[in-house]
Amino acid sequence: MQYHALYQSGELLNRISEGYRRLAACDLCPHRCGVNRIKGEQGRCRSGLKPRIASANLHRGEEPPISGNNGSGTIFFTGCTLCCVFCQNFPISQQNNGETISTAELARKMLQLQKRGAHNINLVTPTHWLPQILAALWLAIPQGFNLPIVWNTSGYETLDALQLLDGVVSVYLPDMKYSDDAQAVELSAAPGYREFNRSALQEMLRQVGHLQVDEDGIALKGLIIRHLVLPQGRAGSAETLPWIAEHLGIDTHIALMSQYFPAHLATALSGINRGLTHDEYDAAVEALEEATLENGWVQELDQERGAV
Repeated sequence: MQYHALYQSGELLNRISEGYRRLAACDLCPHRCGVNRIKGEQGRCRSGLKPRIASANLHRGEEPPISGNNGSGTIFFTGCTLCCVFCQNFPISQQNNGETISTAELARKMLQLQKRGAHNINLVTPTHWLPQILAALWLAIPQGFNLPIVWNTSGYETLDALQLLDGVVSVYLPDMKYSDDAQAVELSAAPGYREFNRSALQEMLRQVGHLQVDEDGIALKGLIIRHLVLPQGRAGSAETLPWIAEHLGIDTHIALMSQYFPAHLATALSGINRGLTHDEYDAAVEALEEATLENGWVQELDQERGAV
């Protein structure tokens, strides 16, 4: 793994120091709250100094190159830089459910998942814990850790934070949630999402390139973009998918997701208080095809959640 070279050169330790320095007036995500997390202050992500996780286990529900046969070593982090009104995991992301652990314990969990045969370590909503994750990696490497790191994120990222991950992350698995900032603010409290997201994905592609897999189809490195189709076209699929083709290339792998349902606060919001219709998801598939994006995955619309 490339991060072994960063460990040997001392560059990984430099990045850990820089990450923790930034926690003193936290600016790891676009909200740039400026709170002192070293002293336990909390900003939008509701996170302090020590990492907090909801679970660490093998997971087989990801895209095939991530899950493979053995499963992805998935660590769900507590908190999130977004506040999506339809979040299916809102007890973890917005109500802070989870366990506070040390970086040494986080390293131990990564090593345990490796021992259980995980194809990778899949870090879910990791951005606000970036320094702590790097610190855990630094502890795990001399104990034999050598799995690819998957950065499974909302895509609401800053370039300077992503640059701390260059050579550390093997697979970026970001969302492209919105093409319109008004929707991003209303539905996820994420001002400037479109520009932050698009710049971030270009940087991710620069770092890892397009998806590469081994002889068994397991991801070695690369970019996979998730796009969740929303009711009433509110995700902006018809604009987002052509943008991907033009700016990231038609070789980009896309997971076009149909599993939206009105979780959390969305049950009371007109327009998104229902599942997708077949016409809505079919329109997104058509936009994908018209953009000539042929790599990736489409889904069957869940009859129990999607409207008819």
